[in-house]
Amino acid sequence: MIPYFTLQFPTFSRSSDRLLQPLWDYSLFNHYSLISSPFFPVMLCFSSYFFSSLPFAVLDLLGDKVSSIHRYKIQQERRPTIRMMAKSIGRAVYNHLIFVLPAVLIQNCFMLSAVLPTSAPTVVEVLIDGLAVLLLFDTQYFMWHFVHHKHPQLYRWVHAIHHEYMAPFSWSTQQISIPELITVGFWSNLNPILLKCHPFTIWCVTILSIWMSVEDHIGYDLPWGLNHLVPFGLLGGAPAHDMHHQKPNSNYAPFFSHWDRIFGTAILAGKITEKKVFYSL
Repeated sequence: MIPYFTLQFPTFSRSSDRLLQPLWDYSLFNHYSLISSPFFPVMLCFSSYFFSSLPFAVLDLLGDKVSSIHRYKIQQERRPTIRMMAKSIGRAVYNHLIFVLPAVLIQNCFMLSAVLPTSAPTVVEVLIDGLAVLLLFDTQYFMWHFVHHKHPQLYRWVHAIHHEYMAPFSWSTQQISIPELITVGFWSNLNPILLKCHPFTIWCVTILSIWMSVEDHIGYDLPWGLNHLVPFGLLGGAPAHDMHHQKPNSNYAPFFSHWDRIFGTAILAGKITEKKVFYSL
């Protein structure tokens, strides 16, 4: 979830040599009604989750019929079923209908509308501010995640729903409780405001962070995954989070690996010597 900006029609009183300015001008001038809607961020979030998850859901259903991809499956003995997928998607839809949409309506009634700037951010601003948002959220969620795994009541009532499956899959990314959704949504809304991010930056980092979250849950250690493309093991990726679902007292950070390394909670991917569990419809 991200801040909900309402657009006032822009005036193009001056030109800009910023690389992103033509794209920003086009968006303001041609898609006024869309990006001015308070529901635009909701649509952006949910559509990013849906379209990021869909290809991997198809791969899960096809299984070893696509051997070129299936060989990268981390827990090959565990495959999500249609029922499991439907349950996770249902939880995400339920959360949006019961909490997210009413929250947007209430916010739109009682909070002042923000004005979108007529100037686009620079590419450097997008990169630096976007990285800052990711690092700040990574720190916040690491602490929250650690506490909820160490406190039995918090884990049971808030976070346990996300650990229903030992082998995560793409749709399970948003299988979370409403209290956890509130926490994540609060940080996702507040952090860009604190860092004074441009709306374009917020939308970009929203899409990227959702992709990274889905990629963490896909259950495939793909050689072109971000954890392999970004050097020095800075990102945990699917191997780290898959291990977290197998050994919940490890790999608490959602994106980066530095906090788990610092606090000694990082565990590299490897075989688990536990009784195998097979899911069925």
